Amino acid sequence: MNAPIGVFDSGVGGLTVAREIMRQLPEENLVYFGDTARVPYGTKSKETVIRYSKQIIRFLLSKGVKAIVIACNTASAVCLPELAALYDVPIIGVVEPGANSAAKATKNKNIGIIGTNGTVKSGVYTKLLRKKDPEITVVTKACPLFVPLVEEGLIDDRITEDVTQRYLSELKGYDIDALVLGCTHYPLLMNPIGHYMGEKVTLVNPAYETAKTLKATLNEKNIANTEGNGGNHEYYVSDMVEQFLTFADRVLPCHVDKVNDIEIEKY
Repeated sequence: MNAPIGVFDSGVGGLTVAREIMRQLPEENLVYFGDTARVPYGTKSKETVIRYSKQIIRFLLSKGVKAIVIACNTASAVCLPELAALYDVPIIGVVEPGANSAAKATKNKNIGIIGTNGTVKSGVYTKLLRKKDPEITVVTKACPLFVPLVEEGLIDDRITEDVTQRYLSELKGYDIDALVLGCTHYPLLMNPIGHYMGEKVTLVNPAYETAKTLKATLNEKNIANTEGNGGNHEYYVSDMVEQFLTFADRVLPCHVDKVNDIEIEKY
């Protein structure tokens, strides 16, 4: 089935998930939507995130997608069950695969979670990890400035190092050995975060596990592309086309020629 997979995020961060899907499922076609006009989602109310997500899903369904990946931790955390119940296509979030990966990575059962205010407030990672292993201790920290820093391209910048130190200094006292990058923007800050936390802390990028979950779902539903005409990807944003193009070329394994700017509120 060569219908595309829909992938959406509040901005450019979801490209880290799209990259992993392209690597693990090169035969699949993608339609990516980045809600660059309304980023970040982490500071928005649950009702607003649900409304935005429904608009985007309606847009993706208009493109004939066969499955949807919510490449946004905030939307995955606050509204995945509600969205999954509304639509006929499989909808996968990034939170559960991330929790699975963290549970496998930890040796001392002390796990840190960093994310947006929305993700941290939801407590969803903590609930999933405790369900997997009641002995796991979870420490959370909201890092709201990381998203705008990534969106502005300030990845290897002194200001980002300062903000990283300010946010993560309290996590150092908890003897964590695994840190979940609980926002799809955060893997783009792997260097400053990894440098500050040190090599004893494994950084968990949920994107890898999400792509694995997607692959298993496509096979289970018998909707994987076996027609041999994959690798055709389309990109849409609600604003900032040039900025998106710059990021896409930095993050993705393929060159992006064209990005379409759409009025998402129409959906």
